[in-house]
Amino acid sequence: MRGKIYSYLANDHARLDGALRRATYDPDHIDRVAYAEFREGLLRHIGMEEKILLPAGRSAYGGKPLASANKLHLDRGALAALLVPTPTSAIIALIKTVLDGHNPLEEGPGGVYEECERLLGTGADEIVLRLQSAPRVAVAPHVDNFTALESARNALRRAGYDVTV
Repeated sequence: MRGKIYSYLANDHARLDGALRRATYDPDHIDRVAYAEFREGLLRHIGMEEKILLPAGRSAYGGKPLASANKLHLDRGALAALLVPTPTSAIIALIKTVLDGHNPLEEGPGGVYEECERLLGTGADEIVLRLQSAPRVAVAPHVDNFTALESARNALRRAGYDVTV
């Protein structure tokens, strides 16, 4: 069932994918303006899912977390950690790797968006309004130090990715 929640969040995925494509159109140069749009948008999207969608789904599921909630949470932690350092080709490749596995868990058949639509029923309309009203995210400057990179490595490992930063 692809309803309003699915449409809103899948369209946001498409918008974010477009910004990331623009940021990496030239393989020898990262477009900082497009990447900044992607970065802020992804952080807002993560917030919408973590603060609005998954809590609503959990509530509608009798207080139990959705089956894929833990994996999605770990993926989002890895993505957020990868957004801290200044982007490089290697970091963007890792972001794409995480998104390639993550997005189907949300958008795929029986994914979390469809599951939330089903569980929330007519309450989905209110959730869409809350998603649409989610504020922009204040984005801090990039941090390029050992701690930032080690945090990204650890977040990737916790999420099950065998990759290095």
